[in-house]
Amino acid sequence: MAALDNYWHCSHEAIPAQTLTIINDYLFNLKLENKAEATIIKYRWILEKFFSTCPVPLERITSNDIREWLEDFGTGKKPRTMDLFLAALSSFFQFCLAEEHMEHVVIKKRWRPKIPQSLPKFLDEAEYAQVKLAAETLSLRDRSLILFLFTSGCRSSEASSLNIQDVNLEKRTATVTGKGKKIRNVHFSEECLLILKDYLGTRTGNPSEPLFMNKFGRRLLADGIYEIVKKLGKKAGLVQSFHPHCCRHTFATNMLARGATLEFIADELGHTDLNTTRVYARIPTEEMILAYQNKMG
Repeated sequence: MAALDNYWHCSHEAIPAQTLTIINDYLFNLKLENKAEATIIKYRWILEKFFSTCPVPLERITSNDIREWLEDFGTGKKPRTMDLFLAALSSFFQFCLAEEHMEHVVIKKRWRPKIPQSLPKFLDEAEYAQVKLAAETLSLRDRSLILFLFTSGCRSSEASSLNIQDVNLEKRTATVTGKGKKIRNVHFSEECLLILKDYLGTRTGNPSEPLFMNKFGRRLLADGIYEIVKKLGKKAGLVQSFHPHCCRHTFATNMLARGATLEFIADELGHTDLNTTRVYARIPTEEMILAYQNKMG
């Protein structure tokens, strides 16, 4: 879904005007709460889907109406898709309760499907070495980008939004804007610094320019970063798909294996909830595997 200037505004013609007003109040409230743009766009799409196909007016909707709609819509859908729909609808109806547009809770917590938490996809030591070796043949921009993603743990959107002035080369830090427009400082490696200096040496030196630029002299967007990383994965001969978030997961698992605390990793990744970071503690490190092999053979 492409981002729009007024991504928080719904104007679906099939939705009654009064309901549209409430939906837009809700979406604007999410924006004021600094929810991520992608989240607001997804929630808007889900509300448009629901209210454009559910025949019951908002003020008369019951739990049975929602349950029937979900059962009809959910045919063939994956549990994660249904969980996302329930999360969006539940958030919206809670807003309606708080604003007194409704009088009763209409979504039950027990409806949420139980989804096993999957382990993050990351590169093991051999794969990491393969990718770094393949990256040595890339341009200075692409090589510095890959090293930055691997050693800072940044999301592709965060790397894309960086300007040269956001980077402190002496301290090897960068000030990034994460989800919810939260600002944090991240670190990057000495190797990344050296390649980044070489790359910036080919540029005009204007501190207000984007850190990573495309061939047209404009900001390298997240989609462009995704394509660079994807192509590198194929070049390196990886079996699994390689994407920017895999760099982020690899950063976290590498830091954990080297003894970094979950609190430190959470700060570097921009996680506000430590439980989000705890998933990395479930990944067996090389030391854990070696200890098991020593004891069990």
